Amino acid sequence: MATTDKETTRTPQEYEVMSGGGAESAEIARQGLSRRQLLRGVVGLTAGLIGVESVGAGIVMIYPTLVGKFGSKITLQAKDKYPAALPADFDIENGKGVFYESTALSYIVHLSKDTPWLLQGQDLQNILDSEWIVKDPTDGTYWAAIYQRCVHLGCKFNFRTDCRSFKCPCHGSHYNDDGEWLSGPAPRSNDRFLIDISGKNIVVDTGKLNQHVQHPSPTTLLLKELPIQVPCNT
Repeated sequence: MATTDKETTRTPQEYEVMSGGGAESAEIARQGLSRRQLLRGVVGLTAGLIGVESVGAGIVMIYPTLVGKFGSKITLQAKDKYPAALPADFDIENGKGVFYESTALSYIVHLSKDTPWLLQGQDLQNILDSEWIVKDPTDGTYWAAIYQRCVHLGCKFNFRTDCRSFKCPCHGSHYNDDGEWLSGPAPRSNDRFLIDISGKNIVVDTGKLNQHVQHPSPTTLLLKELPIQVPCNT
């Protein structure tokens, strides 16, 4: 069956360039604007602003400016600037386990090597790989780069230390420390960018987004919901 405009996913660039913020992003999604319509808007705006006759030539001119900016690979701080923590100890205000990086529009999550995963062995590794959660071979900790937009209607969500979890202020979608869906209208778990931890610094490829992490099931659930998170479900 053909995919409808309403079902079409949107790229981070469509959200960030066209919307200018969570509220507008949510309105675009609510109205069901298609990716094709959004791209037409970008092309029209580009042509009007720079007065070029060829859209292709304009793209060639604009593309190099993406290097090091959103939509490309972004080098962040050194790895030791992101201390790992257990899920129950995540604290964004005091820099434990979760950190916001505005240039990458991402939350950098760094889970302790002692994280109490519900899966073990190859089953755990398979899910980590599919959800772009990377195990650090040097110390056994785990890393992820979670895109800041709620997968419900595109609002920017926050990490709430009082709940040890991510909560969207627009419609209440609620996500665990690792980005897994907990409750609310979101159709799936958080989207994640590709993260590279192989060097001294963290590198996030904001041009590569995993939009296929579904609601956890009994066989794929990674983290148990913490008692402190339960009040935030409402």
